Amino acid sequence: MKWSYLCLLIAGLLPVVCAGIAKAGLKDYDNHNPRAWLARATGFRARANAAQANSFEAFPFFASGVLLALHAGVDSARVDALAMAFVLARLGYIACYVADKATLRSLVWTVGMGCVVALHVSAVMGG
Repeated sequence: MKWSYLCLLIAGLLPVVCAGIAKAGLKDYDNHNPRAWLARATGFRARANAAQANSFEAFPFFASGVLLALHAGVDSARVDALAMAFVLARLGYIACYVADKATLRSLVWTVGMGCVVALHVSAVMGG
């Protein structure tokens, strides 16, 4: 099993998890106009919505890194390890964002971005 493939699926679903956090448990959620409703959100719900947006932004760079590294023949164990580290960093990032731990959130974001850069650099170096 290529764990990196599973990580692509998980990373692709993380924005949905964030949206669920932002919307869960409120009776006044407006599914007819969810973006306007979320624009009025405050506190952890607003932060979960921001984490959702950032998760969408991070996904293409991550996905291209995994696919390029595999296509370039980078050792699949290395790709798997970097992909798993990215997903763990993203989970930590979301948790820190929702909990309003800004400095730790930035540190965890940097770790995740480092994994993505390592994937791309590995692809460029050909393994």
